[in-house]
Amino acid sequence: MCSGGTKALMAEFLGTLALVLVGCGTAIMAGADIGLLGVALAFGLTVTFMAYAVGPCSGGHFNPAVSVGLAMAGKFSWGKVPMYWLAQLAGAFVAVLAIWLVQGGSPTGEMANFAANGFGDAFGGYSLLSAVIAEVVATFFFLTVIISTTKKDFPAGMGGLVVGLTLFVMIMFIGNVTNASLNPARSIMPALFAGGKFVEPIQLAVFILAPIAGAALAGVLMGCCDSCDSGSCDVKTIEA
Repeated sequence: MCSGGTKALMAEFLGTLALVLVGCGTAIMAGADIGLLGVALAFGLTVTFMAYAVGPCSGGHFNPAVSVGLAMAGKFSWGKVPMYWLAQLAGAFVAVLAIWLVQGGSPTGEMANFAANGFGDAFGGYSLLSAVIAEVVATFFFLTVIISTTKKDFPAGMGGLVVGLTLFVMIMFIGNVTNASLNPARSIMPALFAGGKFVEPIQLAVFILAPIAGAALAGVLMGCCDSCDSGSCDVKTIEA
């Protein structure tokens, strides 16, 4: 088990880098061939692999919304959230920069808007309300599963797989609505590189605030397990 703040931040940087690089990179470079199913698998499997590879160093958040949800549930220190966010955003930035450098050398140089999230004219045609509901609900269930994996009676060694499969399902669920964020870091950096409609304040706000709101709601509701009398409600605290 890794320990120490620097190692934890490096783990979050690497995990988020891999998630955005492989997930968004697959959407850009192979999405036309493999479709939503393949892209969802790329995101889900990458979370699974990195959870096992570097998750023990940091808790394997790779997502600012996850850090907030776990903190709301009392399973992560609020004092560590800002630095985790910085590490996650830095990893996402490097990932999108790498995609830009690699895809820029392709025969067409087509970036497919860097797989940025959006609604309305930016992506999918769905309304603002549809996008907000989709992101809140999907992130809520994603965090519900993540928080459940911190229970002491959760099968050892299965957390990474279950979380990865949950991300896969949630991306399949809302992928055609918003291009599936559930992760502000995954949204912010592709939007900044894509520019145009993707950096309009309302577009960015939805994909920052809606996932955080869904995660916070899950944290509040799942955090009630701490006060349960049942032994099955005992929880482990994720600390780096």
